[in-house]
Amino acid sequence: MFKKELELVGVGYSVTFANNLLTFQLGRSHPDYFPVPSDVILSVDKTKLTVSGSDKQRVHLVSAQIRDLKKPEPYKGKGILYVGEVLRRKKGKKK
Repeated sequence: MFKKELELVGVGYSVTFANNLLTFQLGRSHPDYFPVPSDVILSVDKTKLTVSGSDKQRVHLVSAQIRDLKKPEPYKGKGILYVGEVLRRKKGKKK
């Protein structure tokens, strides 16, 4: 069994799971939806998401597709990150 863990970082970012559909609140005016494939198993907390299954390539593909909904941005670090991922942060504008 392979698994990949993701976490949502940002104020108001959350995920819910119902009827084989993930509903993301990612700071936009509308929710983002992601249909869950039948060959992966998902466990959802409010800001944590675990994708697991028996096929390693499929688990990593689904987790990468979920991450593409809101990639982490380098200035504030907000977005969907893998657990343990280290972001390279950039400086903002100088005054």
